[in-house]
Amino acid sequence: MINEGKIKIKEGGPFKGKKITYHDSCYLGRANNIYEAPRDVLAALDADLVEMKRCRTTGLCCGAGGAQMFKEPEKGKKDINIERSEEALKTGAGTIAVACPFCMTMMSDGIKNKEKEAEIKVKDVAELIAEAQGLV
Repeated sequence: MINEGKIKIKEGGPFKGKKITYHDSCYLGRANNIYEAPRDVLAALDADLVEMKRCRTTGLCCGAGGAQMFKEPEKGKKDINIERSEEALKTGAGTIAVACPFCMTMMSDGIKNKEKEAEIKVKDVAELIAEAQGLV
């Protein structure tokens, strides 16, 4: 819709030059091979996209795809959403963009676990578009 001009993003909007990292959801990425469309949206926002170490085809699941949000974690060194949130934090981005409600929950919980929720925002790509248009 952005490419067709149905959604218009003003240049120099609220995200211009702001660091945003994008978490590839398993559903869009691995299941449907959609990697560039969400990044194109972030580019339209004039955001500074900073990639996580594991992204696109090598992206790390937030844990929701493995049903981790519905059960107690298995034994191990670290919960998967904490691991993924740490990767996002290492980018230095102030916003983590997601495109899945389950990823939103898992990444938000990971950021809360690190007590960074006042500094780092987890937002859906659709929220970012709405903010750029002044709708939120």
